Amino acid sequence: MPLQNRVTPFGDIAALEGRGLLMGNRGILHDNARRIVHYAKLRRWIACRLEWKGIRRTVMTPHRYTELFFLDEVTAFAAGHRPCAECRREDFRRFCAVWARCFGDPSGADAIDLQLHGDRLLKPRVKKTYAADVARLPDGAFISEDGRAWLVRGKALLAWSQQGYETRRKRPPHRDVEVLTPRSAVAVLSAGYEAGFHPSSE
Repeated sequence: MPLQNRVTPFGDIAALEGRGLLMGNRGILHDNARRIVHYAKLRRWIACRLEWKGIRRTVMTPHRYTELFFLDEVTAFAAGHRPCAECRREDFRRFCAVWARCFGDPSGADAIDLQLHGDRLLKPRVKKTYAADVARLPDGAFISEDGRAWLVRGKALLAWSQQGYETRRKRPPHRDVEVLTPRSAVAVLSAGYEAGFHPSSE
C-alpha cells in the first residue's frame, strides 16, 4: 500500500503509486504511524528537487516535515506550491523575476507565499477555483472537468493521472472553465515562466 504523500492538481494528498519528478512540503502533516492528519501546517508551500547535495531522508520520519511528491512542476503550481529557494535557487530566482513583472516588488518568498496562500484556499482544506476562458489560459494551467484535472498545453487538454498524462482532448476555442491553478501562478506562467512538464505531456 503506497503512503499518502502524492499531491494532485486539486491540492489533495493521496495514496498513489510513484513519486513524480519533484518533492515538496507544507510542514509536519503526519503522525508517528505515518498517517496524514493535517492538510497543511505552514503558509510556505514549496516544491523541491528529488536529490540535492547527496542528502538522504527517510520518508515520513516522526517529527520531521512530511515529504510530498508531485508528478511535475505544473502539478505543484496547480496545488499552490512554488519553487524552493534553497535546492532550486535558480528556478526560484526566475520565478521571482517574473513575479516582479506581474505584481511588482516585493517579490521575495514572504510576499509570494502570502499572495499564493490567499489564492489557493477558499477556507481550510477547500481549494479556491475561478472561471476563465480556456482560450486565454497559458500552457501549464490546470482546469477541472468531469471530476478530473486537465492540463492546458498547446492546442490540447491532457488528463492528469498518477503516472502521467493520458487522455487527450482538443482545447476548445472559447469557453469558460473552472481553473485549478491559482490566479497568481497563472499570471506567472502567462508572463513567461518556463515550468517543468512530465515527459508524457509531449
